[in-house]
Amino acid sequence: MAATQDDIRGADFLHWSKKHYENFTVVSLLLPRRLRRPVRLLYAYCRYVDDLGDEAPGDRLARLDAFEQDLERCYGGTPRHPLLQTFQPVIVQYGLPRGELWALIEANRMDQVVRRYETFSDLVHYCRHSAMPVGRLFLKLLGYDDARRIQLSDATRTGLQLVNFLQDVGEDYEKGRIYLPGDDMARFGVSEEHIARRDATPEFRTLMQFEADRARALLYAGLPLAETVEGLARVDVRLFSYGGLAVLDALADARYDVFGRRVRVGKLRKAGLFLRAALWLLRSRRLPPWKGECR
Repeated sequence: MAATQDDIRGADFLHWSKKHYENFTVVSLLLPRRLRRPVRLLYAYCRYVDDLGDEAPGDRLARLDAFEQDLERCYGGTPRHPLLQTFQPVIVQYGLPRGELWALIEANRMDQVVRRYETFSDLVHYCRHSAMPVGRLFLKLLGYDDARRIQLSDATRTGLQLVNFLQDVGEDYEKGRIYLPGDDMARFGVSEEHIARRDATPEFRTLMQFEADRARALLYAGLPLAETVEGLARVDVRLFSYGGLAVLDALADARYDVFGRRVRVGKLRKAGLFLRAALWLLRSRRLPPWKGECR
């Protein structure tokens, strides 16, 4: 938690956020220059809140409560935390909704008290707080807030969150959490003991494939979002989806054994994803303009 203590000052969060997001430098260069700092600050906010919930010493609920109170000052006062002091002009300029910023704090509150999710619907409810707000806030920075884009973004962000859960089954268990639906575990004959033993049994692999298929379906459902975004930012949006799908492919290549080492996408494959997204952009520019809802 040392990197996120309150002695970090304003602009230092910009550098700090880069170190926490492997793809950030590449992705940010695709955004209009005016949006790079706001997007970086948004991700710094997201990461800081996550670290309060995952790594902060002492009473994490109390720290999350205090940060929420300081967030309120961004909407009619002067926040005390250096990150919020730096982020406040972005919140005001772009009209970032407090409900979405609050939801990210609430997700980390949930992590302190909810350790298991009985159904997939329960897990999606968690994603409404932990994942969907990130996409909605990103869209707001791009200037969009219509229902259709939000629906596509929600599918993408939920899919990405599920992918992250699948990557981190062992790590999350060490923190006392399981993000695999309990009824699915029972259906496929997977117990908590399997996870505790880090035992990738055939039953566990079948369960993981089932959950991966769910995540893949959501990512494919959200793919049209990039077609609704103007400029090079559409490549950025497309890469979010391609990245999640690439991790799912890597999980399949590993036969869903996530206990040996964390499944990642290598640099060569990342370069291929970028090229694929760039080629998609060139092809998409030959298509008629998108006729969906406008902001």
